[in-house]
Amino acid sequence: MSGSRSGAGKKRRGWAMSSNLPPVDQVVREQALDPRRSFIIQAPAGSGKTGLLTQRYLQLLSCVERPESIVAITFTRKAAGEMQTRILYALQQARDLPEPDADYEKVTWRLARKALQQDQAQGWSLLDNPSCLRIQTFDSFCSRLAAQMPLLSSFGAAPSVVEESRRLYLQAAESTLAQLENNVESARHIAVLLAHLDNRLDNLRELLADMLARRDQWLRHVADPADPRLERDNIEQALQHIVLDALLHLRQSLPQTLSDELLNLLRFAASHCAEDSLIASCRDIEALPQASLEGLMHWRAIAELLQTKDGSWRKRITIAQGFPAPSSSRNKEEKARLAEMKEHMQRLLQTLSENESFGQRLAGLENLPAAGYSDYEWEVLNALFALLPYSVAHLRLVFQERGEVDFAEISLRAIQALGQGDEPSELALKLDYQIQHLLVDEFQDTSINQYALLKNLIAGWEDNDGRSLFLVGDPMQSIYRFREAEVGLFLETCKSGLAHKKLDFLQLQVNFRSCENIIEWANKNFPDILPAQNDPLSGAVSYAASVAAKAAISEQAVKLHTLIGRDDQAEAEAIVNIIRSTPAEQSIAVLVRNRSHLQQINKQLRQQGIRFQAVDIDALANRPVVQDLLALTQALLHPADRISWLSILRAPFCGLSLLDLHRLCVNEKMRTLLDLLHDDARLAALTADGQQRIRRVLPILQQAVQNRARQNLRHWVEHVWLALGGPAGLLHDAELVDAEEFFFLLDELDNSNEAEVISELQERVETLYAKPDTSADGRVQLMTIHKAKGLEFDTVILPGLGKSPKADSAHLLYWLEQPGRYGDTDLLFGPIKSARGEDNKTAEYIQALETGKKYFENARLLYVAVTRAKRQLHLFAHSELDSRSGLRQPGKNTLLASLWPAVVIQFQQQLEKQEVEQAVDSEVTTEESGEAENNVFEYQPRSRLVANWQCPTPPPGLQFEQTVEIAPETSDAEQPVQVELEFDWAGDSARHVGIVTHRLLEQIARQGVEQYQPLSATDIQVRVRSMLIQTGVAHDLLAVALKQVVSAIENTLCDERGRWILSGRHQQAACELALSLRIGDEVRRLVIDRTFIDKDGTRWIIDYKTGSHVGAGLQAFLDSEQQRYRYQLQSYAAALQKMESRNIRMALYFPLLKAWREWA
Repeated sequence: MSGSRSGAGKKRRGWAMSSNLPPVDQVVREQALDPRRSFIIQAPAGSGKTGLLTQRYLQLLSCVERPESIVAITFTRKAAGEMQTRILYALQQARDLPEPDADYEKVTWRLARKALQQDQAQGWSLLDNPSCLRIQTFDSFCSRLAAQMPLLSSFGAAPSVVEESRRLYLQAAESTLAQLENNVESARHIAVLLAHLDNRLDNLRELLADMLARRDQWLRHVADPADPRLERDNIEQALQHIVLDALLHLRQSLPQTLSDELLNLLRFAASHCAEDSLIASCRDIEALPQASLEGLMHWRAIAELLQTKDGSWRKRITIAQGFPAPSSSRNKEEKARLAEMKEHMQRLLQTLSENESFGQRLAGLENLPAAGYSDYEWEVLNALFALLPYSVAHLRLVFQERGEVDFAEISLRAIQALGQGDEPSELALKLDYQIQHLLVDEFQDTSINQYALLKNLIAGWEDNDGRSLFLVGDPMQSIYRFREAEVGLFLETCKSGLAHKKLDFLQLQVNFRSCENIIEWANKNFPDILPAQNDPLSGAVSYAASVAAKAAISEQAVKLHTLIGRDDQAEAEAIVNIIRSTPAEQSIAVLVRNRSHLQQINKQLRQQGIRFQAVDIDALANRPVVQDLLALTQALLHPADRISWLSILRAPFCGLSLLDLHRLCVNEKMRTLLDLLHDDARLAALTADGQQRIRRVLPILQQAVQNRARQNLRHWVEHVWLALGGPAGLLHDAELVDAEEFFFLLDELDNSNEAEVISELQERVETLYAKPDTSADGRVQLMTIHKAKGLEFDTVILPGLGKSPKADSAHLLYWLEQPGRYGDTDLLFGPIKSARGEDNKTAEYIQALETGKKYFENARLLYVAVTRAKRQLHLFAHSELDSRSGLRQPGKNTLLASLWPAVVIQFQQQLEKQEVEQAVDSEVTTEESGEAENNVFEYQPRSRLVANWQCPTPPPGLQFEQTVEIAPETSDAEQPVQVELEFDWAGDSARHVGIVTHRLLEQIARQGVEQYQPLSATDIQVRVRSMLIQTGVAHDLLAVALKQVVSAIENTLCDERGRWILSGRHQQAACELALSLRIGDEVRRLVIDRTFIDKDGTRWIIDYKTGSHVGAGLQAFLDSEQQRYRYQLQSYAAALQKMESRNIRMALYFPLLKAWREWA
């Protein structure tokens, strides 16, 4: 299917697509199937990489005794699924159909037949047991490794892996920074960093969380405090090596024939420039400086003389550079000498401008690191070296507490489970025996940790030992540097192999996807777009030309659409016209670098009624309904959040005018909006319309505040929104779907405390995207270039090539690992810029190197986008004008900057055409121009509910029975499980006692009662009192409620059964575990107070009951409560039995009574 990776059996990679001849690289493809040899293969876009992997896998199946001895690793579940589907399809075809005629299918069929013969001989039954095929993602492979050695990997019971891990990083960062008050040593380091960041504790918390998210990249560098590479002398020596090497190469790149001329002009300039000029430091120089630390200042003086601040050669020489104008002297001889020297200087600059190497190295002096650190900089670095590993330890405690980990932790523990290459673990030795053949797809996207994993995995492999390694990828398509993909690893492996395994390098050439026109355009332009030479250190990848398998099409295949000045509206309209003019049977993709570049196109397509699919593109954070719901949630959670309260009062469901908002708030900065809404004098100052609106919404908002913590978060906010008339203010039905996505998010956050919700909500909302249009046929798709990798479309449209992405955020620590002078590796570190604005030259140097790698990746990103096209490619780009109305160079971080050499001529032609058109347009009268301007600024009325809007009467309610049935899955169950719909008879005060008690027990259980530090009697009273007030306990009931909560907690902590329940030593322990269970056509949400697996392997489901009982008949009361809640807990058990098969016991625990009821 066009627009997706081709399904198994589709003739997308046939060899004879434009002729009956095999592809020109047929010999290479046949070599790649030799199971005795190991290869690293460069497979450019559209070259049939997946097909080759499939054939190699089938070939290997015919040579092994166990299919599990072949392991294929990919990066995505989709890629793994596609490979497995292709293999199984090939086996089915070979079993059921005769040999095909097409060459590619014939080879695949024959390989599959041989695999089936081995399958029959060994009794595998692969088609009946596809799980024997070991085709996995890196993440699932790492999970499997870590699970096989739980003691060594430190996991114990398998944790759940979460993708949204930010909350875990923030919790660990908070826990780390909390040591400011406790741990003396850590407190000192935290204090140093806080001083560096102007005491912004919130900023340090966010930065520390960011570092934890990337710990798999830096932890190996700072984990060992005894590593000599972390010593100041060694790091500074590495810095000095960088400076000296740069100066040496600079000195060597200067032609010897120009040295005397440059020295003479340098002396002249130094004697005529200002005293405070850097050039003046060269007045007494006798020779050009050597490549030494002492000569660095003089080389920078030379750079100031010859180049501008942006590193380009000077066009003009003035007195500022030490060359006075000849007219400044009245002496005839002096005037002639000044003119002569200036002329010599101009000639020298002209000559040097032809020496690209010298110019680049001279400009690079500005980015060189300092040769050492100041004492202050080293103090900051030392604090980071100590604090970062400490924060990782806190993160692992959070993982242990939550029973959750991120993908990075899985990868780190998998590497740990394998051991080191020279000291392999038992697991590594076991796998060394089990795995005979390893295939890795998209090898160009491996990170340093994934590379280390592969290296450890095959550490014991040797050449000619019967085991094979097959690495496939395309360095020209390495575009995941933000995931720490290191393309240099691919280039280095091509040259040196992996571990002890030598690899033969093969390169595919034929492109089966794109027509010849597009391939010719790529072959013509990409040699100039991509670097000329490969360089593993800088990430430079040169272009490898392709050969088209498809013939050229008659129409123009590649079209450049240029604009002078940015005009998103015009660009979007042009794209709509292209889509309308494209034949209906052809697929179209609009690919962009950033989602934000699609906003105007998205809007234009909707206005024109063009259906399209867009996955994770249309951010809900920009939708008015979600913005209003976000403001409503934040206002309800935080009564002092003035911005949020103003937002909801302005929203359509309230609808206050700006004038009324001003009158309500003017000169009152300290009072909350809710307080002002109760101020009769303030309300009297509002307009009649404003007063009517306040009278309608205030009771609803007041009731909502009083209901705080009485409902789960989603229901609380949703009920208020409905009561206010939120749905009535929506303009389109699709907005209800957007609102539902927001409510789903509130469901996910319901188990978090209010502080966590307030902290996470804004960030989580920014990750919400509108659901794709399921009614669209998929012909038109909008996506990022990264998402499009591996896909193909008839027509590809690339808008916004002149737009820049958002700048990278700052990091606490910058680091660089590079080869040392003596065969080892050097480590460089630079701290974040201080709040006082003081730069660190080492950090700047590392950032400059990273920026260079990103520029190279931009060119590769453009290559990936271009090679998605089969028939038509449209490039949209704009260029701004400089101060002289000439074309301005595109921003360095834009895709247009990479494309610029290929398109600059078209932009110059566009500029000339536009100048002619502007000359004609200048004849338009001022009156006509004024009318046009007036038409642009059209008043857009604001949508809001009428002032007297009332919620409509609800329809008659549906009648429900008190019990519903859950159909059992187990065949031996004689009766369906009955779930009683509980009716809460408790009053408000009792409910509040239960809420606070549950929260406190949850907090103790999450850290484990063994680690819990009991509060003093005074502290516990203060804390519980505050929590009860927050939940809405009336003042006259506060004392009784306080006593009950404190008694419940104290009873539990001194009760042996209670401490067992709260123990942190149980496996798979969870508090407030939320589950969803389908009961007939209804989906019920269940929340289990406490669940865990005890030492005997029994799953416990425990519900806390904070009710009390006075007088005789306690046992009868407990029996009654057990009967009352029996069905509720059985529904919990039924839900868990759908997820696992183990013994389950249910229980009620009564903290106020130290009582217990359990049953199976």
